[in-house]
Amino acid sequence: MQRRYYAETAGAYNAMHVDEKDEHSFALCLLVAVLDFLQVRSVLDIGSGTGRAIRHIKKLRPELRIVGIEPVRELREVGYSLGMSTGELVDGDATKLRFGAGEFDLVCEFAVLHHIRRPELAVSEMLRVAGKAIFISDSNNFGHGSRAMRSIKQAINFLGLWKMANLLKTRGKGYTMSAGDGLAYSYSVFNNYKQIEAACRSIHLLNTVNGRVDFYKTASHVALLGVKK
Repeated sequence: MQRRYYAETAGAYNAMHVDEKDEHSFALCLLVAVLDFLQVRSVLDIGSGTGRAIRHIKKLRPELRIVGIEPVRELREVGYSLGMSTGELVDGDATKLRFGAGEFDLVCEFAVLHHIRRPELAVSEMLRVAGKAIFISDSNNFGHGSRAMRSIKQAINFLGLWKMANLLKTRGKGYTMSAGDGLAYSYSVFNNYKQIEAACRSIHLLNTVNGRVDFYKTASHVALLGVKK
């Protein structure tokens, strides 16, 4: 369903999903600084769409090896029309990456994990393929909505009832469909925090949309950098 949505909207993808002032553009700017700090020489981007992240990084760091994984052919075709090569934007599955352990210094994703039914599988693959670090820019469903709504969702999650509540909300599907985002699951970057923490020596967080001191409770979108070594 998600692939069909993107195939049908590929021609309008950039107009619908890419904004130079949105949370993922902000995260991309942060990522470029991280590349320098960690002395990164190769980057893998999963769920690349039309290659937004790849083009941004190439423009500023043309010497790096950069590859993007995108399973939707129509989106790849748009990327090729924008000047990307077939070696830079390739077919693939984020939950079954066809690269060796540590093959890329850094593996990143922008707004992809909330479209994957089992995001922990994609994160596991990101951690396996990354030699130095992973970078995630995605949603935090527990920071969405009014203060009252956030408090209710956080309380449900604290009680361990979030999956059940979400199934009730979505009438057993576990996902929602919308004209603006296609098929999406209720997702928080913090869902995978412990998984990343177990594989990294340090984790760094930043809210990419306005939030207060506790990002989990107040920020609707969060960037996470997990440094392995």
